[in-house]
Order: sequence, then C-alpha cells, then structure tokens
Amino acid sequence: MKSHAPTTPRKVPPGGKPSGMRLRLYVTGATSLSLRAMANIKVICREHLDEQNPDLQIIDLYRNPAAARANHIFAAPTLIKEFPLPSCRIIGDLSKKDRVLHALGLTPPLPLPSSG
Repeated sequence: MKSHAPTTPRKVPPGGKPSGMRLRLYVTGATSLSLRAMANIKVICREHLDEQNPDLQIIDLYRNPAAARANHIFAAPTLIKEFPLPSCRIIGDLSKKDRVLHALGLTPPLPLPSSG
C-alpha cells in the first residue's frame, strides 16, 4: 500500500474527476535539495498548470522507503510526470525552469523565422 501526502488540495472539476497533469515528487526529508525542489515545483504548478488542475503529490522517501523501490527511484529529488503520456523523470532541485517546462511538455512553440 502506497502512502502519498498531497501538498496542495486537489482541485476537482464539477464532473468529480481530477484532470490535467499528474506529478509525483520524491524527496528525502527536509534536505536543502528537497526543499528547493518542492518550492520550485509549486511555483511551476501555480504559474503554468493552475488551469489544468494538476495532481501534485510529494512523497518523502524517509517516511516511505518502499516507494523508492516500487517506483525505481535511485536519486532524490526526482519528479515523475505520470500523465499525460509520455511519462518523464527529472532529477534535481528543478531550478532550471526552462528545462523542467520543456521536459513536462509546457514549452511554447518556437517562433517561426520572419521573412523579409
């Protein structure tokens, strides 16, 4: 049985089902890297995912070491985008926001070259 501690209340649309992106951030207690990763993903969710009703859960591997084995977590902090597919993993404190956004599929398309 997995124990997940959500950091923010889930937003549930009128249909009763959460929608949008499903993210899991695996951390190791209150280390500086873990605290930075938690702060950074909360900012990203607030600024870029708020309208998509993101499902963000933070799992502390000190409290739930079995989650590391079950989810093949070898380094922390690790962010896993489970949905929508394709899934991806990002290891680190998530401070390189442009790279995180790109990995999550949130990067706006590149502008087309202007002619003239």
